[in-house]
Amino acid sequence: MNSAGRSAASAGVLMYRRVGSKLEVLLVHPGGPYWRRKDHGSWSIPKGEMNADEDAGVAALREFMEETGVVLTGPLESLGEIRQRGGKRVLAFAVEGDLDVRTTRSNTFELEWPPHSGKMQTFPEVDRTEWFDLPVAHAKILEGQRPLLDRLAQRLGQPGVSPA
Repeated sequence: MNSAGRSAASAGVLMYRRVGSKLEVLLVHPGGPYWRRKDHGSWSIPKGEMNADEDAGVAALREFMEETGVVLTGPLESLGEIRQRGGKRVLAFAVEGDLDVRTTRSNTFELEWPPHSGKMQTFPEVDRTEWFDLPVAHAKILEGQRPLLDRLAQRLGQPGVSPA
């Protein structure tokens, strides 16, 4: 935990839906200039930092709402913990649901852009929200979050998406 009362952990939600025999998952694309032209390997589950001593499920629900504008009411199923490349712990939950990605809205953040210009600009935390089937999601999601897709597939009895 750092001096601002934040922890080195994040919590998030992997929403899924069934479309016929296919399983689809909801992923978000980070906003801001750094991610603008990045696609494969840059999408994420809606997630964010947990406050110190905050319940992971409560944090995951808050972050989902902040990044999509949608308040979840379904029960959360633990997908366990992963570690991303930078070492940050992510506690993830699955929830079955459906939402219209055209109606999602994200909170925003300010960033000096261009760098060293002295000009602050506002960017959405998430600039796109989309449904993907598991093979496409596996290519789109951050490498460190790929095990979450495999865990969800296993839990739901779907074919795995990772190479053996």
